[in-house]
Amino acid sequence: MINKSVLLVCCLFLFCSKAQSQAFKEKDNGIETVVNNVHIGINFFSPAIVRVVKFPNSTVVTKKSLSVIKQPETIRPAVSQKGDMVVLRTDSLEVSLSLKTGQIAFSHPGGGQLFTEKENGVQFTPVMDVNKPRFKVKQAFVLDNDEPVYGLGQQQNGQMSQRGQKIYLRQDNTKVCIPFFQSVKGYGIFWDNYSPTTFADTREETSFDSEVGDCADYYFLYGGDVQGVVTQMRALTGQAPLMPLWVYGFSQSRERYKTQFELVDVVKKYRSLKVPLDGIVQDWQYWGRDSNWNAMSFDPTTFPRPKAMVDSVHQLHAHLFIVAWPGFGPQTKQYEELNKKNMLLHFETWPPKSGTTPYDVYNPEARDIYWRYLNKGIFSLNTDAWWLDSSEPDHVNLKEKDFDLPTFLGSFRSVRNAFPLEHVGGVYDHQRQTTDKKRVSILTRSAFAGQQRYGANTWSGDVGSSWENLAKQIPAALNFSLSGIPYWNADIGGFFAGSYVDGGGAKNPAFQELYTRWMQFATFTPMMRSHGTDIPREIYQFGDRGEWAFDVQEKYINLRYQLLPYLYSTAWDVTSKSGSIMRSLAMDFAADKNVWNIGSEFMFGQSFLVAPVTESNAHEKSVYLPAGTVWHNFWDGEQVTGGVWVKQATPMDRIPLFVKAGSIIPWGPKVQYAAEKKWDNLELRIYPGADATFTLYEDEGDGYAYEKGSYAEIRFQWQDKDKTLTIDAVKGKFPGMLKDRKFNIVVVNAKHGAGVAPADKFNTTVQYKGQKLTVKL
Repeated sequence: MINKSVLLVCCLFLFCSKAQSQAFKEKDNGIETVVNNVHIGINFFSPAIVRVVKFPNSTVVTKKSLSVIKQPETIRPAVSQKGDMVVLRTDSLEVSLSLKTGQIAFSHPGGGQLFTEKENGVQFTPVMDVNKPRFKVKQAFVLDNDEPVYGLGQQQNGQMSQRGQKIYLRQDNTKVCIPFFQSVKGYGIFWDNYSPTTFADTREETSFDSEVGDCADYYFLYGGDVQGVVTQMRALTGQAPLMPLWVYGFSQSRERYKTQFELVDVVKKYRSLKVPLDGIVQDWQYWGRDSNWNAMSFDPTTFPRPKAMVDSVHQLHAHLFIVAWPGFGPQTKQYEELNKKNMLLHFETWPPKSGTTPYDVYNPEARDIYWRYLNKGIFSLNTDAWWLDSSEPDHVNLKEKDFDLPTFLGSFRSVRNAFPLEHVGGVYDHQRQTTDKKRVSILTRSAFAGQQRYGANTWSGDVGSSWENLAKQIPAALNFSLSGIPYWNADIGGFFAGSYVDGGGAKNPAFQELYTRWMQFATFTPMMRSHGTDIPREIYQFGDRGEWAFDVQEKYINLRYQLLPYLYSTAWDVTSKSGSIMRSLAMDFAADKNVWNIGSEFMFGQSFLVAPVTESNAHEKSVYLPAGTVWHNFWDGEQVTGGVWVKQATPMDRIPLFVKAGSIIPWGPKVQYAAEKKWDNLELRIYPGADATFTLYEDEGDGYAYEKGSYAEIRFQWQDKDKTLTIDAVKGKFPGMLKDRKFNIVVVNAKHGAGVAPADKFNTTVQYKGQKLTVKL
């Protein structure tokens, strides 16, 4: 006879087991379940990228990301359950979910926790988004106490690690807001929300708290190391296309050139001085009065023959950026057409009290209209690049009710931070549809996650001309790059320089020092561009050749051009392998904890360590050289074993600059513009002390034929023990490529190969005709 109590227990066990087995539902790429009335979805986009979505079970959510373009791969993670815990595994990652609390944690497949949510860490607070019921959404996480995190776009707080910070993420001039951070442990978190969001890190939790949302929506990206996380972020949100070769040279700008003749004369002056120049920038008001703001046409009084201006710039072997804004003055045709179609956002933007109003960048038809005028009035003249200013955009006399304004995608509040992404993306997409002969190059003042796919180069905004601001640009740039977007630059000398006018402007010794030190820093950023207001910045404004301010600037502009083969090849690594140009030390030397919070120096590509001078009257600077490698002083060839702080003399023509042992640097010719000379007689500098590889990249310099395979690569391999250099056979081809060239090989030491000047002697010179060569040195 069966005991009734035992039978009851068995039935209860079967019932509970069945209930547990039905507590979640397996999907093709993950699972979904409901815990404590919160719907939870875990979806693998790749073996190392996981999307987590949560929302109150009483609601229905459908969402298309503005940033994420990756489609989920066909992945079926292994799913297992033990008690209240469900575990999803791939070869790269293990994700565990508590069916009791809803807490999610991420670990290595073999064990070792990477990251975890805070228990009961999601909050949904009902709010009215204009007339739509939505939520204020918060998700909290728990980090290790000593774990640095990087990213959040570009913040002017002077911090490298963003631990202990509370930052209100809403786009603004000088402040680029991207709700993404990554850890030195090799993972990243992208919070996919476009409303103003507060990032806060305390001892108890690290959280994102967004003003408006339908769900908590984040992506966990495991890259294994800091660069690996950037690679995953690009896989998720898009790859960065290659800029035209000339963009990597030097560009001159000011606020502003008032006539077409003034602009062309600047280019002529550079050519007569034989100072290299590739880009010239036309800033605002070429359209005339403010009521005609951003008319995308030239004032016939000051720019009577704009096509002749463009042609003159091209005849001088330079290229022209033209500024365009997201706002339109009330007397423009654009304003009239967009207003009739209810495609304007009626809040005040720059310039104040002019009636200028931004367009609805979220509306695809409005973006079509924007390009139609831009193409007809500007691009049809054969201009080369865009300066999309105020892409946050400027919000003058801000009122809270402005965020209730309707856009094509919902309230302005709900999509606020994605404004630059949609605006810049519209121009990129339309130019790509118009022609493939010119690569899209967009200089812009703001960014959001995914903007790297639009040929955008973000500058740090209208920062003041001060030593403090110069120092802040370094960690700001590095955190921006660590957010997944590789192209960044700043106004050399800072934008607002009015405090230096009384002392002589460009002849003021104090401004000359600041400007020159800033230019030295800019030499090693993805774009080197002079710009500002109050004081003209052309090199000849600072004095004549033979005067220190002129000579030092010329030295660094020339250095930039000598680095072009290295930089262009590094840019190809960005495009083809999701690499980075400006690299925090943690990106390459994370095993050395001393580098985790250093924001005063960085790697330029994978070979150069750069330590800009950011203090006035500095005669020396302490520099940390990361452990694990030997470093060559660029200026004198001296070798130093890493893991130490060293003091470096910093006369006005020098900043601390080191090259990692095991580097191969192609040294370019002295030129007046990027394409003046072929790279048929390159000096090849080998920095010994470790094995090295380097791939030299070449193509036509512009256009998108490279996307179809029209390019060439030459791989160099240095075996340090055997002192042997192997030059592989060239891979690929493109119209006009070199068939025969020389490489002048220098093994750098204190006696030759150091510094800016070409080596006075070479270890050997080889004739290269595209076939594999091995050279014993």
